Amino acid sequence: MPVTWFLLSLALGRSPIVLSLERLVGPQDATHCSPGLSCHLWDSDILCLPGDIVPAPGPVLAPTHLQTELVLRCRKETYCDLCVRVAVHLAVHGHWEEPEDEEKFGGAADSGVEEPRNASLQAQVVLSFQAYPTARCVLLEVQVPAALVQFGQSVGSVVYDCFEAALGSEVRIWSYTQPRYEKELNLTQQLPALPWLNVSADGDNVHLVLNVSEEQHFGLSLYWNQVQGPPKPRWHKNLTGPQIITLNHTDLVPCLCIQVWPLEPDSVRTNICPFREDPRAHQNLWRAARLRLLTLQSWLLDAPCSLPAEATLCWQAPGGDPCQPLVPPLSWENVTVDKVLEFPLLKVHPNLCVQVNSWEKLQLQECLWADSLGPLKDDVLLLETRGPQDNRSLCALEPSGCTSLPSKASTRAARLGEYLLQDLQSGQCLQLWDDDLGALWACPMDKYIHKRWALLWLACLLFAAALSLILLLKKDHAKGWLRLLKQDVRSGAAARGRAALLLYSADDSGFERLVGALASALCQLPLRVAVDLWSRREMSAQGPVAWFHAQRRQTLQEGGVVVLLFSPGAVALCSEWLQDGVSAPGAHGPHDAFRASLSCVLPDFLQGRAPGRYVGACFDRLLHPDSVPALFRTVPVFSLPSQLPDFLGALQEPRAPRPGRLQERAEQVSRALQPALDSYFHPPGTPAPGRGVGPGAGDGT
Repeated sequence: MPVTWFLLSLALGRSPIVLSLERLVGPQDATHCSPGLSCHLWDSDILCLPGDIVPAPGPVLAPTHLQTELVLRCRKETYCDLCVRVAVHLAVHGHWEEPEDEEKFGGAADSGVEEPRNASLQAQVVLSFQAYPTARCVLLEVQVPAALVQFGQSVGSVVYDCFEAALGSEVRIWSYTQPRYEKELNLTQQLPALPWLNVSADGDNVHLVLNVSEEQHFGLSLYWNQVQGPPKPRWHKNLTGPQIITLNHTDLVPCLCIQVWPLEPDSVRTNICPFREDPRAHQNLWRAARLRLLTLQSWLLDAPCSLPAEATLCWQAPGGDPCQPLVPPLSWENVTVDKVLEFPLLKVHPNLCVQVNSWEKLQLQECLWADSLGPLKDDVLLLETRGPQDNRSLCALEPSGCTSLPSKASTRAARLGEYLLQDLQSGQCLQLWDDDLGALWACPMDKYIHKRWALLWLACLLFAAALSLILLLKKDHAKGWLRLLKQDVRSGAAARGRAALLLYSADDSGFERLVGALASALCQLPLRVAVDLWSRREMSAQGPVAWFHAQRRQTLQEGGVVVLLFSPGAVALCSEWLQDGVSAPGAHGPHDAFRASLSCVLPDFLQGRAPGRYVGACFDRLLHPDSVPALFRTVPVFSLPSQLPDFLGALQEPRAPRPGRLQERAEQVSRALQPALDSYFHPPGTPAPGRGVGPGAGDGT
């Protein structure tokens, strides 16, 4: 829809240059060219398909320069559209190849045949125009007479009138020939913006101020502008008259753009992207960015906008030390948002994490494999470096640096260097990466820690034997000493944490990752968690039924608790067992311990032995506790994460911690569990309920 000359004058200014803009009358596009050239505009637009570059058969016309000019296309005296006129300058590139006969015999070709070099040149020139949400391609046919064909010289220009564009929009123009002999030309231009659309800040809020007349009806849309792919709409509403739209600063990202247009047929839309350089928008972008694991070796960066970033792997040791980048031997890799990336790993490890940097600053770090492989392990990472003539050197990665092996340093890896080298030679270390320059190995340290604990326990037993001898000699004080010794034993058991066996139905891979995240979070508390997800090898060797019976017996003998994690699949399987006493063959995977466990879980519930030994749980929005079969509701069933404090209280020893401490642990588990819940219930690419931007998000028209 044309806008009034008054609005155009406000946007462009009142200088003599503005008032002298050329006016084009009528809606038809047109073309004209330099004297001596002939040109023709195709009647309709064409598809924007540049195609591949092909070799030129001889002299060809090629675009060499693009030039734009703002003009006005007026349908009435005072109603005009801003229009972009494009001039394409052309030149002759290439040369004729000498005929073989002429080169060989030194004579001319048959004079009865017209030499092609004396013919005119023709070209089909494509102009591609893009200004969100419009994209057009037009075809211009140009012919140059033979008299003007001079190799490497400009032959003139062809002018196209014109591409309509909205005030304030950014236009991009490309030009190339068809077929394409050279790389296309491109030009980007920012058109003047309307003064009645501006952005202002007020504390934590941002105001979009639209100063339009009270009777003016217009549409307002917020969208994420994408470098690759179509824009992603975020909010849209039809409004009337002056408006002030309030946005929270947390909704700002650099690619958040605003589009405004009058609610009239064929209206031109005005676009503005005011937050590209806003520091808060860039901070919000990294807060919203997530690393998502696709397979064991592939992952991607999920973010609202494109961003410059590079990533590498790092090694996260337990204990809270900083994650140490594995550069070298690995290198930094450029990251593209929503593009699948792979690291050349032979095996994965829970201590391997991904670091993402932007402008040499760490922005994001996640241990992608911790949920599926269990908590961090106390392993040592060995870096093998290979030089010329088969020279090899090894060092152990530690917080203080990489310690060469063997070494006389006082670090833990140096003291155990001889044993680590023996483990590496005997194949007890896991190879994570390998190439011509080196390799990475993860060597377990558990057995050396167990040896030290065994020596400590032996010393304790000797001390206890000596103490018993002393008590026999002093019977009057025997009861007091025994009481103190019993308290010490109980304190040691409490420090080790209560055992918890987690049972679930493997409905799908996403639910398994959610279970893995819950188990990893519970391991951070004084709990010893067992779950079939971390014991697939043992379960395959023993069989699901035997593995579960052994784990259940050990857990209950130690005074632990069995957690039944209900899902829709688990409820269906329990109902099937309660009705028929058997489950359908093949209904679940070969590693589903929940299916195997029902044969001995049900007798405990039917005979009243479950209270105090079993606890039920389910996830909010996935299953309501009332959907759990009544037989299993004889024990507490908690909804997570809304009832996390009560759930953790049921998992603790009878001497539960103080309420404040329990609430602190619940918040810790909730924070660790939240990314997995977001990934399961709100897959990337789908907006979360209640997370729209702008007022009335989600009710757009």
